[in-house]
Amino acid sequence: MKQSAGTPILQAIGISKRYDRRFALADVSLEVRAGEIVGLLGPNGAGKTTTLSILSTLLRPDSGEVLVMGSRASDDPRKTGRLLALVPQTLALYPSLSATQNLWHFSRMQGLSRRDALRACELALQEVGLADRPNEALSTFSGGLARRLNLACGIVHHPAALLLDEPTVGVDVQSREQILALVRRRAQTGVGVIYSSHYMDEVERICDRVLLIDRGRLIAGGTVVELIALGGRKPRMELTYRGSLREGWSQGLNGIAEIAPVAREGQLTLEMASFGQVSELLERLRTCGVNVIDFSLHSPNLSDAFISLTGRTLRDSVQDPI
Repeated sequence: MKQSAGTPILQAIGISKRYDRRFALADVSLEVRAGEIVGLLGPNGAGKTTTLSILSTLLRPDSGEVLVMGSRASDDPRKTGRLLALVPQTLALYPSLSATQNLWHFSRMQGLSRRDALRACELALQEVGLADRPNEALSTFSGGLARRLNLACGIVHHPAALLLDEPTVGVDVQSREQILALVRRRAQTGVGVIYSSHYMDEVERICDRVLLIDRGRLIAGGTVVELIALGGRKPRMELTYRGSLREGWSQGLNGIAEIAPVAREGQLTLEMASFGQVSELLERLRTCGVNVIDFSLHSPNLSDAFISLTGRTLRDSVQDPI
């Protein structure tokens, strides 16, 4: 997917939000363009949900502004809101209604005519793989099916920008793949997507750019490759061995460093400049009289970059989650 030129579909300019004396967001600026999928990552309480709520016009910022297709959202929140869709982590559905009835409610609420709503409901059910269950009540759906219907209600009015908050949490593998495929298809038709998730592999697979948010501030942004490089992590080797390693055993092996010391002997974690040093490293261990039982290699990934840049994992708790 390629980022298109021109006016961003959705843009935040210096938005801030304070709760009592604490900033949930502090001077955050971001944008998403047609056909682009932008990942939004952050630990619990970092400000992701507040960001999505402001971008979708559900919450007003204390300062800054949101532009939708170049127009200020605050000028006509109802009109600009119909260009957007927020699919929340908590299911926003009516359990006693059927799949079609849920879709009908949201399509009409977004201003579609009766005729357009009927067709839109059919197409949305097809797109999420629920065309064979239009009249079944939500209460009979599995978690994965409910997530798919939740997404269908967000896309039924064909929004220009799609804001997704943990759209695959707790779903089965089949539903997860269908949701990811749908997000890619929507982007290919020109929809701008902001994708918030705790699943790093999903972000690596589908996002054109990634924004890292922590404690209400954007701390880094770029492609996945750029963020991994920014994190500064290097390839690692984890190995189990028999024997004794003398002090200075790796002297002369440029770029090799021992990291993450363990409590017991026989285990070793090494950082290296590149995987091209593996053979040289194993040969050095052999000449030192060490018998390598097994080893594994680890390439730096988005999770490594996130921990390096924020100092904590995605699921670290904070005092006041937002």
